Amino acid sequence: MSDLLIHSMAELAPIIVPLLERANSRNIVEIGAEFGGMSKILADHCETRGGTLTSIDPEPKHKFVEWANKNKSVKHVPKPSLEAIPELSAPDAWVIDGDHNYYTVYHELLAIDALNRDADKPLLIFLHDVSWPCARRDFYYAPKRIPEKFRHDYTFSGGVSLDSEQILEGRGMRGMGHFAWALEAGGPQNGVLTAIEDFMLQADNAHRPLVFAQVPAVFGLGVIFDTRAEWAEDVAGMILPYHHNEVIAKLEVNRLRNWLAVIDAQDREAERVSTV
Repeated sequence: MSDLLIHSMAELAPIIVPLLERANSRNIVEIGAEFGGMSKILADHCETRGGTLTSIDPEPKHKFVEWANKNKSVKHVPKPSLEAIPELSAPDAWVIDGDHNYYTVYHELLAIDALNRDADKPLLIFLHDVSWPCARRDFYYAPKRIPEKFRHDYTFSGGVSLDSEQILEGRGMRGMGHFAWALEAGGPQNGVLTAIEDFMLQADNAHRPLVFAQVPAVFGLGVIFDTRAEWAEDVAGMILPYHHNEVIAKLEVNRLRNWLAVIDAQDREAERVSTV
């Protein structure tokens, strides 16, 4: 049943890749590789244009590392994103799918913005997990990397559900020890979408106007781009039909309910087996 649990940013490639093509993006920085599903799509895009994919991930899966080491168009940076970004040259586009919490995403955006401004390059940023469940609730792979004043109380064993903001102990969508959820949802400095909103509020829009579009599919795709770029009008027209699309949003809620039903069925089967 695990094959039913669609979650990868790679599912959003039919939206992302045409935008990269229109923006003439040759060199891309990716934050968060895991198994490398999206990495392979981005690497193919870069290779056909004579560019490079730089993939930042301190602890990717071994399968990704093997693949990256064999691919001449891929550079793997095994560091946390906030350490790696200041050491890079500004790319043509960024793809963020790393640690989905306020502190990390907000400071990634600040660092990316500074890098691109210094290089006088327009921003084009794709972000995953901008909708439920990470929009207003922090998610931590490595909570100790988050400064205490930004880190919410968290659990590695509890899960989340669409129908309640309360953490469900041993139930719902959860990390089984691999990641943690903030115990509380909402409020200041909590969640990916909150980080994006706060970044957009402080961005220097007087000199470099930015816009944000949100596609409510597969946990949510966010796109931030610079309206001064020569490609901006075309990119805006391409993303507009997906932005806050009500039909897509309803399909996503249905998908999530089915996902959660699968998780619940797996939990019930595990309980049944354990009592036999």
